Amino acid sequence: MHELWRKSATELAALIANKAVSSAEVIEAHLGRIEAVNPTVNAIVRVLGDDARKAAAIADQMVARGEALGPLHGVPFTVKENIDMAGLPTTWGVKALAQAIAPVDAPVVERMRVAGGIPIARTNLPDMALRVHTDSSLHGLTRNPWNLRRTVGGSSGGEAAALATGMSPIGLGNDIGGSLRNPANACGIASIRPSMGRIADAGCVPSQDRLLAVQLMQVQGPMARCIKDVRLGFEILMGAHPGDPQSFDMPLLGKPLARPIRVAVMAMPPGGSCNAAISAAVRNAADALSNAGYDVVEACPPRFEEAVAVWAKFLMGDFAAVLPQLLPFMGADGATFLNTINASTPPFKDAAEMSRLLIARDGIAREWSQFLATHPLILSPTWTQLPFEHGFDVATPQGAAETIEMIRPVVPANLLGLPSACVPAGRDVASGLPIGVLITGQRNRDDLCLDAAEVVEAQSGLVTPIDPEI
Repeated sequence: MHELWRKSATELAALIANKAVSSAEVIEAHLGRIEAVNPTVNAIVRVLGDDARKAAAIADQMVARGEALGPLHGVPFTVKENIDMAGLPTTWGVKALAQAIAPVDAPVVERMRVAGGIPIARTNLPDMALRVHTDSSLHGLTRNPWNLRRTVGGSSGGEAAALATGMSPIGLGNDIGGSLRNPANACGIASIRPSMGRIADAGCVPSQDRLLAVQLMQVQGPMARCIKDVRLGFEILMGAHPGDPQSFDMPLLGKPLARPIRVAVMAMPPGGSCNAAISAAVRNAADALSNAGYDVVEACPPRFEEAVAVWAKFLMGDFAAVLPQLLPFMGADGATFLNTINASTPPFKDAAEMSRLLIARDGIAREWSQFLATHPLILSPTWTQLPFEHGFDVATPQGAAETIEMIRPVVPANLLGLPSACVPAGRDVASGLPIGVLITGQRNRDDLCLDAAEVVEAQSGLVTPIDPEI
């Protein structure tokens, strides 16, 4: 069986369990693909070939002995380089942390290993994961395989490009401002930002203790080429872990809702412009959901623009406390983007201002909860513009502002702790770039988001993995 790198994680796990292929063959296929493709896109920053081969040999021995196998047994996976892996540096894409060795695995890595997964490589990210474009001062620029002149998004951009090109079937990323969904959209793959607390978030580098904005808005999550694999990853990763005191146990499937399930469609989100091709992709996705029996209506959740503004103010206002320590770590472009955004979103004047912001967040959350009670799902663009050319976000202050405007559909889910899946919905005819849509839902109804995303995926016509544009 050739080109095993083309197969999904679910398919590979079944082939290995049924002895149709060995884990060693699967690992070698992906290592070969990394060697062939990564020089063009620079998505992989550390190959774990020797360790992966040793783990594959053990995995194949377990199959031969008839031992119980995990759902990802013998299947390779990749890990963004701001997620701790025991004995390896958690670099966050910066030179200052190039030798910051993690003592233990992050909970998400631990659970992928327990499920039988084999780490094969580490993936690139922008400096300190604080940019919507993946260009690391330590590892360099990651290129979009659909168009090498365009961004892969960020901050899990290396992960998305690795998946899109077949260097990995499934991987791990994180999201405080769309970082699981931004790159999925730009690279034509799938991901989900889980409900807050469904998947444990913990790490040692640079610190175990986190800013308030990180505590309330950051999540870890799975990325893959198809929603079926995203669902598999979610099921492996979910649940309480002692490293994250806010994580909890809950079955993926929630109670059945009355049918048809209503979907609020927001093809042109308020607060800025929207590319016509992207709005059309949202409407096509809405048609697919309608044909599948969903009740599709045009509606916008309450206080949408305020939610975007509160997210920005909360994130940048909180990060202002550590900027003096953070900025010296960062390269010139990363610092430029952060400084430009910070200039337009000044730090909190005092504790009372932060308190007022959290009060506003509570009110927005309540009104969205009431809206989602009657519209359990929201369909929107992921980005309102196509992936930009490298450097656009730092070339001018206007470019930075337009970048934040472009990602506005993704950030309310971060502010409010909601599940939000990104799924490919098609391609832009003129540029050939992929277009992804978001399906955001009621808190802890990640299952509803995944169900609807599978419907959209079935009509998208987007096929991955791809060979990078040369």
